[in-house]
Amino acid sequence: MWGRRPGFATLVRIILEQQVSLVSAKAMFNRLNTAIQPFTPETFMLMDDTRLRALGLTRQKSGYLLSLAESAVAGELSRLARVDEAEARAALMKIKGIGPWTADIYLLMVLKRPDVWPSGDIALATAVMKVKSLPARPGYRELEEIAEQWRPYRSVAARMLWQYYLARDKNPFSLPA
Repeated sequence: MWGRRPGFATLVRIILEQQVSLVSAKAMFNRLNTAIQPFTPETFMLMDDTRLRALGLTRQKSGYLLSLAESAVAGELSRLARVDEAEARAALMKIKGIGPWTADIYLLMVLKRPDVWPSGDIALATAVMKVKSLPARPGYRELEEIAEQWRPYRSVAARMLWQYYLARDKNPFSLPA
């Protein structure tokens, strides 16, 4: 079970993973982690947009990460583990740059909530398409409807589908759908 540590650094990494490959996000995170020492929200806030962009961040992601750092310093992340799923999700989504997918990934991977389904995840949509022999990758709403059958353990289904997706991606002998 992929687990991640709670807090600022993990949210930085999840934000970097938005709409890019995991390999690209990891490379960017490593570059930031090397350049910003110690890697804390306080130190991160000392960086300006120009320096962050010189490290390879887009203007948009730079703004998101600075907003996240401010929220972390203000203590907005410290209570997430102690509140219910809806409250934790809402608190995360108040932070600029954190939408439903990012909040869901944090709830699933960090807080290990059992019934989280990140509908906007392309890998999940692709895995569901393959497993269910669908003619096309399901959209957001269709993916939500399909995932209802796995409630109240949609997090387990998501993890299994990600494993399937990664195994198919790495297996050169997998049969085409």
